[in-house]
Amino acid sequence: MTIARISQIDRRATQSGKANTGLWLLEFERQQALRPDPLTGWAGSGDTNTQVRITFKTREEAIAFCEKKGIAYHLVATTPVRMKIQAYADNFR
Repeated sequence: MTIARISQIDRRATQSGKANTGLWLLEFERQQALRPDPLTGWAGSGDTNTQVRITFKTREEAIAFCEKKGIAYHLVATTPVRMKIQAYADNFR
């Protein structure tokens, strides 16, 4: 059974702007365990669903897509954003 994870895209630590924030991401959870390749030693599996990432503008669109396709899903809560206002002069106190 395929299970999807729906979460809101967070802003990256190196991203100063707000482009592409607020979008919702649908990712599939891993169905097979990773196993090392005997030749190279790299971890991998035959599960290719983990490579699929679909973005939606709203949470409701992502949920409607899962229900239309018959995909089980769960929502991942977003962490609240805390802004720490600090002046440059505070580094020298």
